[in-house]
Amino acid sequence: MALAVVATPSFARIAKKLHAREKKVLDQAVKSVADDPALGEEKKGDLSGVFVYKFKLNQQETLLAYSLKPDKHSPDEVVLLAVGPHENFYAQLKRSS
Repeated sequence: MALAVVATPSFARIAKKLHAREKKVLDQAVKSVADDPALGEEKKGDLSGVFVYKFKLNQQETLLAYSLKPDKHSPDEVVLLAVGPHENFYAQLKRSS
C-alpha cells in the first residue's frame, strides 16, 4: 500500500532543478519509499524521526531524507525533506529541521 507523499518547499526547490532523466530516477526512489517506508535507515540523535534512503543518481550515491506522519508505526504520509549527495547532507538537514 503506497502512502500519500508530501514534499517540503526546500525539497521541491531542489527537485525542480533536476533534469528530466534525473527526475525520473528520483520519482522511482520516492515511489519505492512510499510503497515500503522501512527501506530507509532511521537516524539517531539530532535527526531522530528522519529516515534516509540511498540510491544512485548519475552513478553517484544520493540520499533521500523523509519522515513519516503521524508516526513511524502506522504512517499515513511520507514527508520528503531533502535530496542530495552525501557531502554536507546531514549538516544541511539539521539546519533545515
